[in-house]
Amino acid sequence: MSGKSRSLGGYVCAPYLHDHNSIELKDHWVKSKNIESLYFVTATFSEDSKPYFSTLSNHYILARFKDIGKITKEVMSHNSEKSTFLFNVDNAIFDRPFTEKTNFVSFYYLEYGDSKSELRDVSAHIAIRSKVHRAGFGNMQLLSKESPKFAFPYSDHIVMLEVSSDKSHQSDNKYCEQTRRDICRKGIVMNNLVSLSILETMK
Repeated sequence: MSGKSRSLGGYVCAPYLHDHNSIELKDHWVKSKNIESLYFVTATFSEDSKPYFSTLSNHYILARFKDIGKITKEVMSHNSEKSTFLFNVDNAIFDRPFTEKTNFVSFYYLEYGDSKSELRDVSAHIAIRSKVHRAGFGNMQLLSKESPKFAFPYSDHIVMLEVSSDKSHQSDNKYCEQTRRDICRKGIVMNNLVSLSILETMK
């Protein structure tokens, strides 16, 4: 998936520490034309992914961006002690109209690569999930002052789901988990990396 040369934008998940750097970065992204949407979120990392990331935070700023180059420079100039997650979309599954607000965003990873047949099966299962209004395949980069002790081995096999809903975050999490289980029943190992509950829309 990461071999594609054309980027379709993506998501950046920067720790929000209520300090000068966090506030300055948030204010900049509110005004930036490169940012399509901006949220204040609570993050829940899966037990399987936690060992790979030593500097996790509870609260993040989640932004959907157009140009990854600009985002990388901005994050590094406001770098904090905790890691920032950069999710680049290589292939869009779909981006369809939605009636409710974006309420939940979840990132997964495929364990055993990304054959065309597997990606078709994953896409087909996600496409019938009406609450998912945006989905894609891509890769993840970790922007941090210090390199992690263990490199995350599935960075090039990321699946991204954006849920439109007026339900509770717990309900949306269960909805995404059911989607994941349905895909796993096809013999495709898809695990949760992190789920983001949107607390406030800032843009």
